[in-house]
This record gives sequence, structure tokens and C-alpha cells, in this order.
Amino acid sequence: MEDILRVFEERRSCRNFKSDPVKKEDINRIIRAGTFAPSGMNKQSPIIIAVTNKHIRDELMEQNRQIGGWAESFDPFYGAPVILIVLADKSIRTHIYDGSLVMGNMLNAAAALGLGSIWVHRAKEEFESDYGKGLLRKLGIHGEFEGIGHCAIGYPADEPASAPPRKGDYVYYLP
Repeated sequence: MEDILRVFEERRSCRNFKSDPVKKEDINRIIRAGTFAPSGMNKQSPIIIAVTNKHIRDELMEQNRQIGGWAESFDPFYGAPVILIVLADKSIRTHIYDGSLVMGNMLNAAAALGLGSIWVHRAKEEFESDYGKGLLRKLGIHGEFEGIGHCAIGYPADEPASAPPRKGDYVYYLP
């Protein structure tokens, strides 16, 4: 139990990844952790798209960069070689919460395995675009899905920073 609590306390967003490939078994373990996230009424509204192909990863990176409005030299995935995209079925009332819990499980699972990770936004805009819709069609995914986020993973190039102190008014107890 102490190990998982330590992961929660020590996990930090990684913004500088090595280009080394991530072991397939580690990718699968992270994805599995995501599939066991709680979901409203156990509807399991999210889906995960695993991107390990560098060409597709770079296409997604370019889409994300353009949506963010950054310079051509900027990589919003910070060099991470693996991108796990979480989308969730819009017809399920709790889809955003469900997808967010999947993201959290995967971020923490990556840390438990000694990998760096970061939640990168703009998946919503990507999968509302023709590019994103085309990607879903290619994969045979039908329905109305909202992009929740990208879990970028890889080996960190730098040591993670220490956690800043928690704010003083984080928790309130009712008597």
C-alpha cells in the first residue's frame, strides 16, 4: 500500500523524454490500468487508442501543435515516443469524468513502472477535426466520441522535480 501512495505523491509531469522505445509489456500494463478505472454505473464509456507508430505520432503532434498555435519547432508531446489517447462516448452522461479517471490511472501506472508521463490536452479539438474523424474511421470506431486527453509516455530524460508543498486550504473537515 505504501508503494502506491508514494507513486501518487511523487509522480510529476515529464516535459523531456528520451527517444528510447517503451517495452510493449509496459505499454500494455499501463493500458490495462486505464481499463480498470472507475466509471459511472460501470458503463466503461472510454476507449484508448495506443499510438506507437512514429509517423502517426508525428502527425498527431502536428495536429496538436497547430491547434495550440505554437511554433513549428515545438513538440507538445515533449518527445514522448508513445501516445495513449483517451476518448469517451458522448452519449454517456459521465463520459468526461470516466475518461479523466482512465487518464489518471494510466499516468500513475506509468510512474509505478518508472516511466515519465504527461497529460496533454487538445484531444477534443483533434477528434472534432476531419483528421481525427478520419483516424477513427480507419480504426473502425463508430459513434460520437469526445477526446479527453493524450497520455504521453516514455523514459524521462531528466530527474523529476520534487512536489511543491500542498496548499493549506486543500481539505476541509465537517464536524
